[in-house]
Amino acid sequence: MSRTAAILLAAGSSSRMQGAVADKVLAPLAGRPVFAYSVAAFMQSATADLYVVVYRDQRQMMELSAYSPTPSVHVHGGRERQDSVMNALGALPADIEHVFIHDCARPLIRPEQLVALHKIVRREHAVVLAHRVTDTIKEHRDDARLRTLDRSRLWAMETPQVFSRTLIDRAYTRVAARSLHVTDDAQAVELLGHPIALLENSQPNPKLTTPGDLAYVEFLLGREAVV
Repeated sequence: MSRTAAILLAAGSSSRMQGAVADKVLAPLAGRPVFAYSVAAFMQSATADLYVVVYRDQRQMMELSAYSPTPSVHVHGGRERQDSVMNALGALPADIEHVFIHDCARPLIRPEQLVALHKIVRREHAVVLAHRVTDTIKEHRDDARLRTLDRSRLWAMETPQVFSRTLIDRAYTRVAARSLHVTDDAQAVELLGHPIALLENSQPNPKLTTPGDLAYVEFLLGREAVV
């Protein structure tokens, strides 16, 4: 029987937090560490049979262990995000057929979204949670001229991003072999020319990057509690 794994990325440096918190995935958020929210959503969705928690250092690993789901394995992260993902993929057992890849700095994922993504990936082999771009986006060219992009075709990528194991392994093998740099997993798959489905997210799913993001996400959590 095929199984699904969830790679939970927690090895980021938190450098853009400017010292406001030492580790954004362990920062307290409405009484719980940020990491715990992603774990809770995955556990409630029952979409994953195995979890791979990617950590930064031994101290962080010990703290993450207290909140890690079961069953899980812990894998040391790499210098770049793509290195961390490749380390995690290398730790998966042979019977894993589908893989969620999630940045745990996005704590507002919902169990029903995970269930929907899991259903889509079994049909499409690649799917990403994303939202439509509503701002007017312009490209600034080398000659200092601007070009307005067609926002009706623009989407902002989120996580989780979900793939068949075979496809994401092949994508990252190519990235490594050609010494390429990718900013998300979908880009690695794009380079193979493989189509990627999008699941539109109408709910806020921000990534914690700067100190102000913590207050914003805490506000969103408080609003949900009131509703």
